[in-house]
Amino acid sequence: MSRGRPVVLLDLDGTLSESAPGITASLAAAYRDLALPVPDAAVLRSFVGPPLTASFRTHGVPEPLVADLLAAYRRHYDAGGLRDTRVYPGVRDALATLRAAGCTLLVATSKPRVRALPVCAHLGLDGLLDGVFAAPDDEASTSKADVVAAALASATDAGTDRRPAVMVGDRVFDVAGAHANGIPCVGVAWGYAEPAELADADAVVRDPADLARTVLDLLRAA
Repeated sequence: MSRGRPVVLLDLDGTLSESAPGITASLAAAYRDLALPVPDAAVLRSFVGPPLTASFRTHGVPEPLVADLLAAYRRHYDAGGLRDTRVYPGVRDALATLRAAGCTLLVATSKPRVRALPVCAHLGLDGLLDGVFAAPDDEASTSKADVVAAALASATDAGTDRRPAVMVGDRVFDVAGAHANGIPCVGVAWGYAEPAELADADAVVRDPADLARTVLDLLRAA
């Protein structure tokens, strides 16, 4: 049976977009709204990528305040933080190269869908993407592996084997989500990973100019 067009799954924050300024400023404002001590810059930066409620709990936000803190963050983010983001230089060219090579490009992000879609539109990436898969709007307990699985399922056509696929992301959650679904992951070093966080990635790229070639090499080997 035919395997169909290869699939490239793309994380959003820290992979396609430099989004930390808007996210961290909105988080700091939300903490201040609830009269909570604002975490330092490194901690706020670590929140970029995984589900926010999990990060809140990890960093000691009392459970009764988690929902209120998330709501305050969303108010600030929707009011301005959402637009304080940009596409990393060279990423748009990499996506164009992958599309020209016949790849299906799908965003797979832990960001809620209600915010992932406007961000992609704001960045002007719509014409380069074939779909956006994200966390539920209520940020219910959805792992990156769940988002990756949903994206892969959408790209499995009746009468074909599962298409060859690669995940591209900047955090350990992307690597783990890809491997949980049996696909390789390209880690990007320009995002928000801590040192050694991408140690288990199947390849690591440090320059967007090398991204398309690395992805295509992994797809050929799949």
